[in-house]
Amino acid sequence: MKNIASNKKELSPKQREELLKALKARFEKNLNRHKGLEWAKVRAKLEANAEKLWSLNEMERTGGEPDVVCHDKKTDEYIFFDCSAETPKDHVSVCYDREGWKSRKEHRPKTTAIDMATAMGIELLTEEEYFALQKLGEFDTKTSSWVKTPADIRKLGGALYCDRRYGRVFVGHNGAQSYYAARAFRGSLRV
Repeated sequence: MKNIASNKKELSPKQREELLKALKARFEKNLNRHKGLEWAKVRAKLEANAEKLWSLNEMERTGGEPDVVCHDKKTDEYIFFDCSAETPKDHVSVCYDREGWKSRKEHRPKTTAIDMATAMGIELLTEEEYFALQKLGEFDTKTSSWVKTPADIRKLGGALYCDRRYGRVFVGHNGAQSYYAARAFRGSLRV
């Protein structure tokens, strides 16, 4: 599914149908991720939010395999996470944020996790969301994912990442300027 080049964040009718078909197939294959939710209601919400569909397409296009993980009853929003087994393939080799990127004197990556997520219209998972994701399966057993870092840690130059090793989920830290071929980020989107 290729993205259309446009300032309007909207999919063509063909792209929209391809995405909805992929999302429905993933929804039906992974019912444990969204017990009690109905695809028809999710689809209706998606069809009413063209820009959110564009963001989901970006998640799909970059290897995130987005799927519904819950419904926020207070806001009546469905929450999607990147649910690929390993950190999304086209999100790798990025510093945490622009400040970290600027602090690199050489070998800067093309972009940052925060910049890429913002351009896609999504948010990085928080630590809490990452732990919730790990209750739905085993993710990042060979890779790791940047997570939204609290301001007090970021102010000191650090950034947090998470992964699963030895049957446990870990939170680690690096300088925000670091980047690795096996570290990316996972996104979330509310629709």
